[in-house]
Amino acid sequence: MHIVTRLIALTRGYQLGRQFTFIERSVRSLSPSARAKLDLLIKTEISRAEQCEFPHLYGTPPDQRYIAWGQGTATGFTRAQSDNQEVRLIGMALWLAVVLHETRDSPFPNMQPQHRNVLRLLRELKESAPRKIRTGQRIAANAT
Repeated sequence: MHIVTRLIALTRGYQLGRQFTFIERSVRSLSPSARAKLDLLIKTEISRAEQCEFPHLYGTPPDQRYIAWGQGTATGFTRAQSDNQEVRLIGMALWLAVVLHETRDSPFPNMQPQHRNVLRLLRELKESAPRKIRTGQRIAANAT
């Protein structure tokens, strides 16, 4: 049984890796305003997932809550391939949130690179999101 579990985890890691390549390419092709919106959507999805009993099963129907991996990544990945930008952003946010929780503290070594990749992409999104312009406020305050 241990060998079967490791084989399933290996297959899952490979699948997430292929999907991550698509998601990463899609994120990098976004405009700065779309990246900022995606960053907000991801934060929302991550917080919603954390409120669930099983965060890695976020986006999975309640009758399927006792499976190893849920349907959230499949749903998010399908939406990320949409022609509609809003649906695409929501799909990417869902996929990233679910994979973040699914790969966190995974006992399988092939899942750790996936977790690091997601964390790296989330950090890049956070750093590229436009910050509120405070320098203009400081300049106006100093001029008076």
